[in-house]
Amino acid sequence: MASLITLAALAATIGQAYAQTAVTVNTGSTLQQIDGFGVSQAFGRAGEFRDMLEGDLQQQGLDYLFSTTTGAGLTIIRNRIGSGTTNSDSILPKSPGGPSSAANYSFDEDDRGQVWFSQQAMKYGVKTIYADAWSAPGFMKTNNNENNGGYLCGTPGHTCSSGDWRQAYADFLVQYVKFYSERGIPVTQLGFLNEPDYVTSYSSMQSGANEAASFIPILYDTLNASGLNNVSLACCDAMGWNSQRTITQGLVSAGMERYLKYITSHMYTGDPNSVISTKLKAWQTEAADLQSRWCATWYSGGGLCEGMTWASKIHNGIANANLSAYIYWQGVEVNQFQASSYLVASDGKTVTPSGRLWALAMWSRFVRPGAYRVSTSGSVSSTGITAFKNTDGSVVVVFLNSGGSQQSVKVSFSGFTPAAAEAFVTDNTRSVASVTASLSEGAVTVSVPSRGMLTVKLTAAAL
Repeated sequence: MASLITLAALAATIGQAYAQTAVTVNTGSTLQQIDGFGVSQAFGRAGEFRDMLEGDLQQQGLDYLFSTTTGAGLTIIRNRIGSGTTNSDSILPKSPGGPSSAANYSFDEDDRGQVWFSQQAMKYGVKTIYADAWSAPGFMKTNNNENNGGYLCGTPGHTCSSGDWRQAYADFLVQYVKFYSERGIPVTQLGFLNEPDYVTSYSSMQSGANEAASFIPILYDTLNASGLNNVSLACCDAMGWNSQRTITQGLVSAGMERYLKYITSHMYTGDPNSVISTKLKAWQTEAADLQSRWCATWYSGGGLCEGMTWASKIHNGIANANLSAYIYWQGVEVNQFQASSYLVASDGKTVTPSGRLWALAMWSRFVRPGAYRVSTSGSVSSTGITAFKNTDGSVVVVFLNSGGSQQSVKVSFSGFTPAAAEAFVTDNTRSVASVTASLSEGAVTVSVPSRGMLTVKLTAAAL
């Protein structure tokens, strides 16, 4: 009798693990547009990547970031607009003497490797380049220092004996964009703040909604007057989602939505987990594990460096906060094994991708810029689902299974008839590996691995 009970329990467990669940994707019900996924190589990391890796290793690092066949297929890069006191870290390292004095701008043709990195990314088809300033030059700020916070002179409540530097700061930012444009690198998004709610010993500048609102129209008008109305403004790269929510509420109340296209946030004091009330697109522009040593693990116990952890963060941002973009902090680092704040590591002899890279890849390689997220109905145990329609008409469904059992899912479609399907899986033993997707009578059946991801891409019959 005991053996019969055991067999019955085992059969029930197997049946429960592999019971098929139905999900429907409604391609006619569109949600937010997706701009892409990306990385930065700011603060000289671009130059280190270029100079410390050569030949095949350098190519492999770039492929891991940007290739749609062997890498993550990332489509956004975030460059830092330097504000230091040397020609390598600023286009205006010395004060011209006053806010109305002629500025002696210069460009060193390298920008700490970011020119090279931008050019390499563009070879893979990257078209979205976000240039963001951590701070105004020190001489434009209340503390006369690019570091340690301080406010932009001339913003509400922040006067300086040297005068109002808001227009000069706008000119500075626009000139940076011009330098890149002249070298065939079009900046598409421009930001003027980074973590304005955080004071630190490196480049930083404080701002709330009032200060930002006093500057945004000036920057907007300066871009337009320079013929750069194709460059969109973003604000404010706050430390966390709730902080950015508060700033955004102030900006909306001040009428800034007419000037801006994006609200931008980091996740260090809170991940994006709910929609911020604004008509602007929402981007997560910096996210990283700043606590762990380097690890390439997909899943072990839910640690912060693990790929599965970041897959969950990305999913929640897209599904619950309506994110249009997700950008990890750094891409490639050499001999920096004390940290997991980047996606690809090298010791100068080999190049190793992380689980975090593959988490991004499960969306980025298949959900391309311009896609729209579409609605789904039906639920799968322990599994998050996001679906998208690309500009080429293909439909992508991404499953994230945080449970300990494999899930079998039958996906049907409203407003779309698939003619072909391909599926890819990432878990502890596979990284964006091709697996079977069974297509029959307009529906596709797939198996989502435990503690893993599965992405299925479907194409319609050619007309």
